[in-house]
Amino acid sequence: MNPGTLYVVATPLGNLGDLSARSAEVLRTVPVVAAEDTRRTRGLLSHLGTAPTLLSFHAHSSDHRTETLIDILLSGRDMALVSDAGTPAVSDPGANLVGMARAAGIPVVPIPGPTAVAAALSASGLSADRYLFLGFVPRKGRERARLLNRAATEEWSVVFYEAPPRLVALLEDLIPLTGPDRAVVVARELTKMHEEIRSGTLGELVDYYTAAPARGELTIVLQGTGRPSPPLDRTEDAVEQATSLLAHGLSRREVVRRLTESMGLPRNEAYKLVMELP
Repeated sequence: MNPGTLYVVATPLGNLGDLSARSAEVLRTVPVVAAEDTRRTRGLLSHLGTAPTLLSFHAHSSDHRTETLIDILLSGRDMALVSDAGTPAVSDPGANLVGMARAAGIPVVPIPGPTAVAAALSASGLSADRYLFLGFVPRKGRERARLLNRAATEEWSVVFYEAPPRLVALLEDLIPLTGPDRAVVVARELTKMHEEIRSGTLGELVDYYTAAPARGELTIVLQGTGRPSPPLDRTEDAVEQATSLLAHGLSRREVVRRLTESMGLPRNEAYKLVMELP
């Protein structure tokens, strides 16, 4: 028996008029839909006048649920994968399911359509020939610092997603790295009734959103430097690698050995760095 096809279907960010004819046809004809939020997707399916089997599949779904979906596809039934809005597996659930489907020899067909990244870039007025997409950065810690430093020195535009309560903190954390005058665009509620695309400097938008807190879904575009990024700090990379290896249970002696081999650090330098880590 031939496996079914997994269709990765982009759905509207908000305006149902953005649903493509091809996406609508797939959702009307597949027997199974895997959805991030079944309540939200049920409304879209009702709008299309169709009622396939609707299964929940989100960021916290168990491995068992993923295996169940793969079994359905292997049984010969087609399936559509959708997220709450936009394109599945792009800062949304789905990458693991798609990867497992491909590994199992299941055909995977993308049905392209809306994505907040492209929508925000197209209306930002900032360069979009090349860009860095960072999605939701961590709320705190070393990884947040690393990504924000990367964004601050990036040659090209940088795109973030962020939740409204954390928008001002993101903009404020960028200022010491870029200066307050770096251009930024905040796209809010794209394609929806209260869509707003506001541009200014980091300093200006910190003031604006401190006084008028943002609501709804946000996509932020930060202007690039226009210059190639400086070389990465080898010490910072070594600390990151050593921290990860220690977290995986390797001895400090083994971590020192690996750093000298993989990064070419002198043994005394690697030893000092590793011994200073908590």
